[in-house]
Amino acid sequence: MKNNICPKCNSNDILRIPGQVGAHGSGNNIILGMTIFSAVPVTRFVCSRCGFSEEWIDDPKNLEKLKQKFGNRAGKE
Repeated sequence: MKNNICPKCNSNDILRIPGQVGAHGSGNNIILGMTIFSAVPVTRFVCSRCGFSEEWIDDPKNLEKLKQKFGNRAGKE
């Protein structure tokens, strides 16, 4: 949906909700360490027609941080 088209209903009425890091880890983020300074913000895209949503990491540097922390664990937990 980063290209402003919903993959579910083909609407272009997409809301972008920026990731935020707030006190005590609140907001839409992934905490990588002990403090909010280690948090990676996660941007949400929501179709205002059907409600479908996606989450994206905007900064490629943060993707590298996630790889270092979590590695390739898909399907291993």
